Amino acid sequence: MTVEFPNSLWAATAPERVPSAPLSGVEETDLAVIGAGFTGLSAAIEARKRGHAVTVLEGKAAGWGASGRNNGQVIPILTAAEPDAWVARYGDAGKRMVKLIGNSGDVLFDLVCEFDMQAEAEQSGWFQPAHSPGRVKLSQKRVEAWQRHGFPAELKNAREAADLLGSDFWHGGMYNPTGGHINPLALAREMARVAEELGAVIHEETPAISYERIGNEWVITTPEGKLKARALILASNAYTGELVAQLAPRIARSVVPVLSWQMATQPVGDNLRRKLLPGRQAVSDTRGDLRFFRYDARNRLITGGAVIGSFDVANRVRRKAARNLEEAFPELGLPEMTHVWSGYIGMNWDRFPRVHKLGPDGWAWIGCNGRGVALGTSLGRELARAATGQPEDELALPVTEPQAFPLHGIVRRVAPTYLAWLKRQDHKEINL
Repeated sequence: MTVEFPNSLWAATAPERVPSAPLSGVEETDLAVIGAGFTGLSAAIEARKRGHAVTVLEGKAAGWGASGRNNGQVIPILTAAEPDAWVARYGDAGKRMVKLIGNSGDVLFDLVCEFDMQAEAEQSGWFQPAHSPGRVKLSQKRVEAWQRHGFPAELKNAREAADLLGSDFWHGGMYNPTGGHINPLALAREMARVAEELGAVIHEETPAISYERIGNEWVITTPEGKLKARALILASNAYTGELVAQLAPRIARSVVPVLSWQMATQPVGDNLRRKLLPGRQAVSDTRGDLRFFRYDARNRLITGGAVIGSFDVANRVRRKAARNLEEAFPELGLPEMTHVWSGYIGMNWDRFPRVHKLGPDGWAWIGCNGRGVALGTSLGRELARAATGQPEDELALPVTEPQAFPLHGIVRRVAPTYLAWLKRQDHKEINL
């Protein structure tokens, strides 16, 4: 395989995968899936479990995009799209979406267990510490909202947060025991393995150039062939316009791909590891200029960050993330980062993921907003159920029409400066 992966910790530690052959000639299937990330592979697994033929087209390699580049945190809530807002906006479909989001951590970890996926999976919980006293009130509102919908969110006070984190840097926060973390590239490759073992066909190094509805079938054109299918799922998310700009321009321009930087420290010594984050939870706090971290299976802290501007970005973000860890955990010192890598996340203006109908038996979703690991896995399963005949009114699919950002190219160039506004907001106390 000629596909190169970023120099990430995940690429260095994930199980090897024997690449599948590109599509050549004309093939037919029941369900065509574009994209072999969490959404596309979850959809393929579900479709095969339901007895339908499925073929996945991947422009690079399984897990090459956002699914194999992220921090690996399994987070069963969204960034700013709160549960009551889903219900207010979409009614019954919104209620089903809240249920899907709240169950998304369990869906992922149950899938890992069902097929014995070797993905360094730890359902150790997810914690969102509050970076100011006012944000504790925000945490309380979020906890109460998720509890009203039947999910096990908990509010931690400052002392409990310090015990959980091994640091008194934060003020309390929201804890969800169903979250955790995984090696994301390992998970993507294991999902591909399972899909193939169930009978799905995967063609890597096969970018979809176009798709169209002709008669009663979808026809997807690739560089060396065509795939014909009754149903179609577009599962390329933030990378929808990156490999082939004109694949789905309205959908691609409805989000802004923002570069997200990840990195890994040297392994933390056993004594310090037992003191810092002793329960091994995944952590991402309430800042807009987010601070996030978790251990991997080798006791490295996996963290990341963002900086403004394009000059020497990798080194600047490396230094910033190291200083952030040292500030929160003085005993750690200024850690050395052994791996630094990046990938796109798909951001939109209100942080609500979007579900779109492409036509008869054609589906897509986009806009992970940094929460794609658990959400993409659950939505892949949901889209497969829709594409294989389950009634739409039984599914968590609040359908909308794509709305492209005006002047998308300009918005994309200036989007990184949004970080400056977020940092200012982080220093303002909020009153609820």
